[in-house]
Amino acid sequence: MSFIYYCMKGGNFDLGWEDALFLKDFIKKSKEELRAIILLFLNKGMTNIEIANLLDISSSTVSRIKNKYLNEGLDVALHDKPRSGQPKKYGNHEEAEIIALACSSPPEGRKSWSIRLITETMKCKKGFETLNRETVRLVLKKAKQSP
Repeated sequence: MSFIYYCMKGGNFDLGWEDALFLKDFIKKSKEELRAIILLFLNKGMTNIEIANLLDISSSTVSRIKNKYLNEGLDVALHDKPRSGQPKKYGNHEEAEIIALACSSPPEGRKSWSIRLITETMKCKKGFETLNRETVRLVLKKAKQSP
């Protein structure tokens, strides 16, 4: 018996409050799954308010997902559009150069690389003139490296 069918039947079942809270948070963290559940409930004939109450979300959320589906299709209803923002300045090749420098032996007279020293060294190379410490820090963090 499916989850959706069981919810529609209204059988006797009681989750503990901690489990219920965990599952609500779990569903809310996975936007695509939540949106799919909303669409399936709509398909079963549930109203926006019934779905909102059942999933502990606002009825405007249900309406927004429903309208996206009706106007733009399933893919748009399930997935967010790419967000605008500043594009990455440095690609995989440039990131690899930063990581390689951090993994190399430090300059003479230095015990280890610092983020500031990596930044200053890389700025001397062509294409890295606008590199800043935060970018270096994020690249190393993503690669799980430390200077």
